Amino acid sequence: MRQTPRTLRFGVNYTPTRGWFHHWLDFDLDEVRADLDSVAALGLDHVRVFPLWPVFQPNRTLIRPRAVEQLVALADAAAERGLDVAVDGLQGHLSSFDFLPSWTATWHRRGIFDDADVVAAQAEYLRTLAAALADRPAFLGMTVGNEINQFSGPPHPDPDRITPGAAARWLERMLAACEEGAPGRFHLHAEYDAAWYQDGHPFTPAQAARLGAATAVHSWVFNGTAQRHGRTGTATEHHAAYLIELSKAWARDPRRPVWLQEVGAPAPLIGPEHAAEFTGATVANALDCPDLWGVTWWCSHDVSRELADFPELEYGLGLLTNDRRVKPAGAALARIAAAWRGREHRPAVRSTALAVDVGGAEHAPGRSACAPGGAFFEAWAALTARGVRPAVVLEELAGDRAHLSARGITEVLRVHDVI
Repeated sequence: MRQTPRTLRFGVNYTPTRGWFHHWLDFDLDEVRADLDSVAALGLDHVRVFPLWPVFQPNRTLIRPRAVEQLVALADAAAERGLDVAVDGLQGHLSSFDFLPSWTATWHRRGIFDDADVVAAQAEYLRTLAAALADRPAFLGMTVGNEINQFSGPPHPDPDRITPGAAARWLERMLAACEEGAPGRFHLHAEYDAAWYQDGHPFTPAQAARLGAATAVHSWVFNGTAQRHGRTGTATEHHAAYLIELSKAWARDPRRPVWLQEVGAPAPLIGPEHAAEFTGATVANALDCPDLWGVTWWCSHDVSRELADFPELEYGLGLLTNDRRVKPAGAALARIAAAWRGREHRPAVRSTALAVDVGGAEHAPGRSACAPGGAFFEAWAALTARGVRPAVVLEELAGDRAHLSARGITEVLRVHDVI
C-alpha cells in the first residue's frame, strides 16, 4: 500500500501571557507580538488561537468589527514570525470556564445547537471570521469551536441536550459557514473525548472522522488513563497514538489526516519534573501513526497566578513560563520539531488491527469499551506493550477485504485474542 508523504506540522495552542484569553477585552498587539516571538523561537510553525465568542458577538446581530480587526492583526503578527494560524470560532469552553453570550442564557435561554435564531447567528459569526482571514496566506482554516460538545450532555451541569442527528446537522451547518467565508481552507470541528468514550453522547466518532477536512483528537491522560496506568504506563504514553488510531476506524477515506490538536502534560499526574519526558514519549508515539497531520501542544504559556479559580493543573501547562522563559517540555518539543523540519512523515503501515465492536458504527452506543478501563482500550494497550503496532478497524468492516487492503491491514485480532 502506498502512503501519501506528509510534512509534519508542530505548533502550539496560544495562551496569552497577559490576561489569558481575557486579553481580547484590552487587546495589546505589542504583548501579542512578544508572545509570538517566544513561540517562534521554539521553531514551531503554527498557532491555534481562540476568540472569545461573547466578546466578539455580544448580541445576536452584532459581530464587533473592532474585535475582528484585532483577530486579523494577531494573524498578521503571527505570519510575520513564520507562524501559520488556525482559528477556533465558538468559545465556548476553555480550561474549565464556559463563555456563552448573554443572548443564549438565563432570561434568553435557548439551545445553542438547535434554536434556529442561535444557529443562524453562529453560522454568520463563523462565516465572518473566516471571510476576514480568507486572503491571508498564513491562515490555515477554522475549527468550529473548542470542545463545544461538552455543552450537549453530562457531566456539564446545565446541558443543551440534543440527538446525534441534530448534532450532525449543526456541525454540517457550521462547517458550511466556514467554507463559505474562506473556500478551500482547512476547516474542521473538534470534540473532547466524550465523543469517543461516552455511551449516549450525541457527538459521535462517525461525525468526528467523517465531517470536515480532518479528524481532530484531544488527548488528556487525566481522563482515567494516568490514574489507572501510571505516569510511564504504555497506555499513558500512547494515549495520543491510541486516539489517532481509534479515529481511523470510522474514517471513510483511508488516508484522512488526523490532527493531534490538543495534548498536554497535566500535573500532578505528570509532575513538572517529568513533563519533558512525557512530551517526548507522547509525541514520538504519535509520530509512529500514519496520516498524522501534526501536533499542537497545550499550551504556549503558563496561566498567570494572578488569575483566580482555575483548576490547579491549568496554571502550569505551558511550554513557556508566564514571563516567556522556555520550560523543559518546551525545549523537548523544540528538539523534535527541529529534527523533523524538512523531513517527510512516512511511518510503517500498521498491518495488524484490533477490531472494535461498539454496537453499531453510526451512534456507537457501546463506545465506553474504548474508554480507559474498557475492554477494547485495555486490549489495545496490552498489544502495544507487547511491541505490536495495532491499528483499529470497526467490527462491521473486519471482514471487508477491500477496506482492509486499502489500509494495509493483513491481520485482524479481537479483544478475546488479547485478554
